[in-house]
Amino acid sequence: MYEQYYGFSERPFQLTPDPAYFFESITHKKALSYLGYGLNQGEGFVVITGEVGSGKSTLVAHLKEKLDADRMSVGEVVTSALDGEEMIHVAARSFGLDVEGRDKAAALAAIEHFLHEEARNGKRCLLIVDESQNLSIGALEELRMLSNFQLGSHPLLQTLLLGQPEFKRLLAGSPELEQLRQRVIAAHHLEPMQPGEIEPYVRHRLDHVGWDGSNPELDRGIFTKLHRATGGIPRKINQVMTRLLLLGAVEEQAVIEPDMLQSVIEEMEGDSAAEDEAVADSVAPDPKLPAAQAVAQARRAEAERKAPEQSRSEGLAEAQIVAIERAFADRDRELDQLRREIGETRASFVGGPEQGSDAIDERLGRIEARLDEQEQSLRHVLAQLIEFLEANGRREAA
Repeated sequence: MYEQYYGFSERPFQLTPDPAYFFESITHKKALSYLGYGLNQGEGFVVITGEVGSGKSTLVAHLKEKLDADRMSVGEVVTSALDGEEMIHVAARSFGLDVEGRDKAAALAAIEHFLHEEARNGKRCLLIVDESQNLSIGALEELRMLSNFQLGSHPLLQTLLLGQPEFKRLLAGSPELEQLRQRVIAAHHLEPMQPGEIEPYVRHRLDHVGWDGSNPELDRGIFTKLHRATGGIPRKINQVMTRLLLLGAVEEQAVIEPDMLQSVIEEMEGDSAAEDEAVADSVAPDPKLPAAQAVAQARRAEAERKAPEQSRSEGLAEAQIVAIERAFADRDRELDQLRREIGETRASFVGGPEQGSDAIDERLGRIEARLDEQEQSLRHVLAQLIEFLEANGRREAA
């Protein structure tokens, strides 16, 4: 809607990664330098990390455009929670290899044969693995083992790992990944854009869609406020700018002013707060289900459906998971206290009157029955949430 009102050729702040909109901020320029150095080495691992929405996928899309397809074969994996054997099969398929129904050894043989053939044809091979924070230690170890393939002394495969900050912490602190750490030849963490980069970033994207600089006119006062509201994260900037331009079109404004931006920020914060409150009110916490296991399961399902574009339903799903996680933590503490009281009560009746002991056992039995009912209830809630996440992922993929 707003792109038509302002005469843009397309939406300038869409959320899907598009290399045509790549903006070389200070941190992205450094990342490209590290990538260039790493790729020139032709071996080992290059690691790029950053917050959600920091521009990792756009950076890689920009990089891929610059690679010579006649000299480089690229396999790309947008991964979720994979174990070691799954990682091997997914890596093989990323290079177009048919390993359906074949075991791990056969899949490895197919990969090795492919890498040797590409090397003999004068081509290098690069495997790009996104969302690496979701990989198991076993899957990361399998990636390390793939880096062992050589033709003589010439490495056959190089790997680029992209991940969120937790992957950076995992890689740095896990003893099991020491050998992989030793093969990392370049690494960079994407930082948020600096305050002075916000205006050039916004103008860069607007220029790409035919903005003439005056329709709409951008009040210089919006950029400091925009940085403060988004923390300099590109995807958040895109989200706010989309809502801001939509507001401008609806109200037929030729000038985008700070008070309009403030209105959009307050509206978005209100939406987020309302979602959190609605979810918190609707979730019945389970005091017996292990919190870590349930939340990890829900997060895996959410990660499997994540697309580069952050939809409203994705935000709601994440809010549901966060609400469940909070509820679990609170109720786990309550359950620990209840169990201590049960133990103390039972102990107080050891050797006491038989009638009193029978009464307390009956009462404790009723309490435990209620806990079981709550467990089944929240398991049902979690199952519905996971089903929703997976179904939404299938709709987005279609």
